[in-house]
Amino acid sequence: MSATTAPTRRSLWIPWVFVGGMVLVLLVNLGMVYAAVSTFTGVTIGRSYDKGRAYNHVLEEAARQDALGWRPQVALEGGTLRVTVRDREGLPVTGRLDGVLRRPVEGTEAAVSAAALAPGTWVAEAPVRSGLWEARLRLTAADGRHLDIRQRLVAP
Repeated sequence: MSATTAPTRRSLWIPWVFVGGMVLVLLVNLGMVYAAVSTFTGVTIGRSYDKGRAYNHVLEEAARQDALGWRPQVALEGGTLRVTVRDREGLPVTGRLDGVLRRPVEGTEAAVSAAALAPGTWVAEAPVRSGLWEARLRLTAADGRHLDIRQRLVAP
């Protein structure tokens, strides 16, 4: 009797292609999970959940300030901050103005001590570098009503 040898199958590599494909998918998914966990979360403020739940208060405050009808104009020119506030009829609003100039990118602040130049107009020294700044000011009238002013400015 002669010993017959079974012919070798040349398709034994096909199951390994499927195994290799699954390993590749697994490695890509693990890389994506690592990138998602180790990079920027997107949260830019602390306690964002609590602030989000209190957003109705923010909307109420904005409606209250809008009902006042006070319209601010803020300008930054030549190292001087100039703020003018008028009411609905165009009359000047008087009161005390204080706040800060903030550099949004760096988070640095410069205090603003504004002096009344005329009724409804304040000026303050603003020794700021060129670039983007945010004025965060509060005008408080003699009767206690207040207006929060948030305006972005570009210093030349």
